[in-house]
Order: sequence, then C-alpha cells, then structure tokens
Amino acid sequence: MLTKRQKTNALKKTQRHDGDTGSPEAQVAILSKRIDELSSHLKKNHKDNHSRRGLLHMVANRRKHLKYLEGKDSKAYGKLIKSLGLKK
Repeated sequence: MLTKRQKTNALKKTQRHDGDTGSPEAQVAILSKRIDELSSHLKKNHKDNHSRRGLLHMVANRRKHLKYLEGKDSKAYGKLIKSLGLKK
C-alpha cells in the first residue's frame, strides 16, 4: 500500500499539470511504484498467491497504459520510459 507521500512523490515527476492524476503518464508512475513495492513483498512472502495475482493485474494494466501512450504521443512515451527506467 502506497502512502500519500509516496504517491505524490511518484506523481511529481510525471504530471502534466498540478493535480493531474488521470493522465497515462501519472497512472504508469503510480502503477510502477506499486509494482515495485509488491514485488519486494513477494520476495519475502513467496507463497502469497493472492498478491501475486494482483501484481500480474497491475503489470497488465501498466502495459495497456504504455501501449496507449505510445500510440498517442511517442515523445511522451519515450520520456516516460527513460524517467522510470522501464526499458530501452
């Protein structure tokens, strides 16, 4: 579970404007932070299959947002990928 401070820190880097929480960039940033946190949880609790299912759902959701963003604005996609260090 992300605290409010962690969420705002993740959003500050990728927001289009103040108060932006719905843009694909913001959604990917939040999902990436949650994925990192949950994957570290699963390293300690490898039998937690309910959380593993949630993690897979979040990864798929992030992939959908990234695919949408790549189709709409490839420059923003490249910038987001670099800033989050996802690939490339």
